[in-house]
Amino acid sequence: MHTPRHVRSVAELSDEELALVAEAWSLRAGVARKEGFPYVHALVNEGREAGASRAHSHSQLVWLREPPPEVHAETDGECRVCAHLADELVDGSRALGDRDGVVALARWAGRVPYELLLAPVEHPGGSGFDSPLLPAALGLVAKSLRHLHAAESGPVPLNVWLHDGPHWHLEVMPRLSILAGLELGAGIYVNMLDPNDAAERLRAAL
Repeated sequence: MHTPRHVRSVAELSDEELALVAEAWSLRAGVARKEGFPYVHALVNEGREAGASRAHSHSQLVWLREPPPEVHAETDGECRVCAHLADELVDGSRALGDRDGVVALARWAGRVPYELLLAPVEHPGGSGFDSPLLPAALGLVAKSLRHLHAAESGPVPLNVWLHDGPHWHLEVMPRLSILAGLELGAGIYVNMLDPNDAAERLRAAL
């Protein structure tokens, strides 16, 4: 549980509560490493449609023997996150804000409406669980979700996860569309909301 208070979303957590969430993630990741699980997949599910098992806001941390395929793909050769951030920050049209060296973006070619990427601007070169930027990143997630809730006139089912590769980052996937046979079977995603429009709506919210 993220807090003793009954809250349904990360968006409702204070910066102090989010700092404690970051600390808990870090401590649990340290235990996982000591027990032979070098990779931890930290995730948050909000809403029944996104797989939440209970209404009270909470995290799940899955201990893995090796990084999952999605993270392997990001670490093949040059840093794809750095290259993506360099392009996005020059363009600027999909930037949603920053906090203490972490930036939030409406993801270019997102799989679903309002998909977000939150990452340190500078290549961190270490685990997100050990990073002093993790509380700021979670705070930026909460702020982005507050804007999303305002843009969509209420809470939205969604998933958040930490990819703990060489350039760790957080991804937010709202579940406003249904993944059907094309998306699940072919990995081809149909997103009816242009990421530039998504960014504009989120910036205008609140």
